[in-house]
Amino acid sequence: MTNNFLTTIKSLKLIEGCKAAQLYALSSVGASTSGSADSGGSSIGKPHPPPPPKTISMRSGSLYYPHAAPSTSGAFVPEPHLPCGLPVADALEPALDACLRPVDHVGALAASYQRVSAATAGADDDLCDAYLEQHALFQSIGDARLIRRALRAARVHADNPHRRAVLAAWLRYERHEDELDPAPPPLAPCTATTPLLECPRAAVFASVSHSVDPVCPCRRPPPPPVTPPPHRLRRNTSGAASEMSEEEEPETNDLWFIIGEEEVACERSCIAALSKPLNTLLYGGFAEAHRDRIDFSRDGITPRGMRAVSAYSRHGRVDDFPPDIISQLLAFANKFCCEGLKAACDNQLAAMVRGLDNARSLIDIGLEEASHLLVASCLQAFLRELPKSLTYPDIARLLCSPEGRERLDISGNASFALYYFLSYVAMEQDMRSNTTVMLLERLNEFAEQPWQKQLALHQLGCVMLQRGEFEEAQEWFEAAVAEGHVYSLAGEARAKYKRGHKYAAYKLMNSVVGDCDEPAGWMYQERSLYCVGKEKLADLQAATELDPTMTFPYKYRACALLEEDNAESAIAEISKVVGLKMATDCLELRAWFYLALEQCELAVQDVRAILTLDPTYMMFHGRMHGEQLIELLRGQVRQWDMADCWMELYDRWSAVDDIGSLAVVQQMLAREPGNSSLRFRQSLLLLRLNCQKAAMRSLRYARNSSLHEHERLVYEGWILYDSGHRDEALAKAEQSIGLQRSFEAFFLKAYALGDSSLDTESSLSVVQLLEHANSCASDNLRKGQAYNNMGSIYVDCDMLDEAAECYGIALNIKHTRAHQGLARVHYLKNRKKVAYEEMTKLVQIATNSASGYEKRSEYGERDAARSDLNTATLLDPTRTYPYRYRAAVLMDEGKEEEAIAELSGAVAFKPDLQLLHLRAAFFDSMGDSESALRDCEAALCLDPTHGDTLELYSKASTKADEPQS
Repeated sequence: MTNNFLTTIKSLKLIEGCKAAQLYALSSVGASTSGSADSGGSSIGKPHPPPPPKTISMRSGSLYYPHAAPSTSGAFVPEPHLPCGLPVADALEPALDACLRPVDHVGALAASYQRVSAATAGADDDLCDAYLEQHALFQSIGDARLIRRALRAARVHADNPHRRAVLAAWLRYERHEDELDPAPPPLAPCTATTPLLECPRAAVFASVSHSVDPVCPCRRPPPPPVTPPPHRLRRNTSGAASEMSEEEEPETNDLWFIIGEEEVACERSCIAALSKPLNTLLYGGFAEAHRDRIDFSRDGITPRGMRAVSAYSRHGRVDDFPPDIISQLLAFANKFCCEGLKAACDNQLAAMVRGLDNARSLIDIGLEEASHLLVASCLQAFLRELPKSLTYPDIARLLCSPEGRERLDISGNASFALYYFLSYVAMEQDMRSNTTVMLLERLNEFAEQPWQKQLALHQLGCVMLQRGEFEEAQEWFEAAVAEGHVYSLAGEARAKYKRGHKYAAYKLMNSVVGDCDEPAGWMYQERSLYCVGKEKLADLQAATELDPTMTFPYKYRACALLEEDNAESAIAEISKVVGLKMATDCLELRAWFYLALEQCELAVQDVRAILTLDPTYMMFHGRMHGEQLIELLRGQVRQWDMADCWMELYDRWSAVDDIGSLAVVQQMLAREPGNSSLRFRQSLLLLRLNCQKAAMRSLRYARNSSLHEHERLVYEGWILYDSGHRDEALAKAEQSIGLQRSFEAFFLKAYALGDSSLDTESSLSVVQLLEHANSCASDNLRKGQAYNNMGSIYVDCDMLDEAAECYGIALNIKHTRAHQGLARVHYLKNRKKVAYEEMTKLVQIATNSASGYEKRSEYGERDAARSDLNTATLLDPTRTYPYRYRAAVLMDEGKEEEAIAELSGAVAFKPDLQLLHLRAAFFDSMGDSESALRDCEAALCLDPTHGDTLELYSKASTKADEPQS
């Protein structure tokens, strides 16, 4: 099988392989393989089935590219389960972001900051909604830290149990990768390390939402029993009601309610105190006021239920009753307007919801009786089991249908926030499902503010485009444009093109580019879809210059080079974007190119990296798992035992080859899937590659597969540390050391202690912990990291000789990154040339390291520094220091406009705090207070606590308020 595959690759002409008439898009993860029978040639005259819709994601860069199907000429018919043809450039289509994408990011961020500030100052704006808008804006930026911060702020300022429950569940959903095994029930009481904002009880039962109580409701002592009604009424001889105390007269039964054949004894004054209607009934002008036996047979309550009413009226408690009796009490309370009884029943039933089964059995009672807390608690159970809970028909009917929305609304448990969360989850699971459409329709019904309408309408357009309903998609996109969302014009153009109106699509996008004062990269990218030849390539080049982070232009140019039989240039082009971001579709495309060049080792390396990022990833039209391809190429790739893998990992690590290291670790885990130490190393590599979600998953696997308690404690400590629980992580490290001294336990303790500002004495205690770590058994990869950290601490303590010694030891065991620290030591000793030479060694080893060139620029002369920073920008355009350096040099030379342009070019595709702060300072120095204020507000939207920006903002505000002379 392997030989057949390689023979096919060798014999296939690249250009001929790209001339197939039938195109397929790679399916999303988990796509069905049942369509493989249709991959062969079709008979003449038989219409080809349409290609499946492209993947549209919440964030750009996740589109699976299409490939050519097998040629129908009969020259080549591969085995049905193997890849078909080669990538076709003109069949590529970029992802359409299903999120808000303002044309002017800076203006949108500044306006958002103003709304939050106004709401904080007491304006009518809802702070929770203001932070949800920030959450929507941050989605297009793609910074997970900012997205989570906005969600946390929205949860803090949620003003009712419903929204608190929704946002707490959303926060937990975003963090579900770090769950331990076995996972606790979704509504179980939280532990000491559960974030308070995610606690299910705090969400529903907290009395004040925005003042974060350090003591979670789960860990508070039980409240005292509810006091009985404050007084009972008795009739005096004149017929007037008067108060009496408990000491005056013992409880008596002076009223009986007849229900069927039974009589329930009550005390008239206690029952009358439950509500004004009952007081009027029993002491007013009705006939019942003069009877001691009243027939309640037709009032929908059982004798047991009435006895419970009697008991509550005397003692004021419902916690001893079973759910069915409390349900009767709730109905009774609604019928006779007993507010105290209703609140008690609502609280008690809400507290009984412990999971999905409880919630499903109680939700109808809550909806029928309009019990706000009970419905909120049931809803929370549904939300904390997403996406599984949407597979239950009764839950899906309630959450998705218009009737369900109406029932939730009546109980006070429907909101834009609810459907924003639900539609977010549904779109992640399946963009094309009916569930997704219905949830987005509900979202649109609750949209009131402009940004909410823009988001709902645009996402509906994206989903309809994905479903192939192009006319409806166009209508939704047009509605979003009418609400002011310019990016929806891209969706409108796509829909027109799919309906066969290519020129109309081109004309629309051409007008967008022409009408915009400062066109964005996505505008040129979208227009390129409707161009051909040089015009298309020119638009793609303009798109890359304006926004080098977009993956589609690189992928198109790479495939075009492949069609010209220039596979090596194709690999170089796609490698540019792989260096920017670890995108699975780009790695797959590069692996495909390596196969075309018969470089199977490199192809397998990329496939292993893909499997590390997404273990369920399906390649080649969704028909082949990566492990299958690796097995297919087994005969063409060197097979290593574990000793070989360790040697290879050591070499890759020393060469600063993170992707290669990741692939080696994945291969080792294929042999030893239960090796927790390897899982931990995998998480460290993923963090270095900025793959936070995959890193947390690996760390969780490390903890769950560990056989020793002291190891589990260390991994739990890292999970806690990465979740923001530094003190708890420190405690885990100390517990682990108490069980057994180990490198990782000491390293965790040192890391947690060194994470705060320390004086010299405290810093040296961290060094001592690292020395203890190195005295324990470990390998040189980890020991090198410890010595490197020790060197950094010595530098901070101005102990340069000791730092140089640590860096030297690290370099002797091939910890290559220690060159950077040693260069810093040389620089601080006024040996700038030696520092430059030291960094040159690192650059020569890590040839594509943007950070290496950036750091070396600090030690070179101005021309050399500029050259290094230009190289760093080419390798990684997202690094902001080179732009700031070049802008500062231009400003020093009096070239103010060029300095602003340098910063603005980067801000256009990466709204960054430091870039915005520097540009605001430049504007302020030029006397442009309005622009300075706007940039300050945008920067403060990203970080409201940034001291330098706050100071500059105050200064610019003062200048703006001064009268103009």
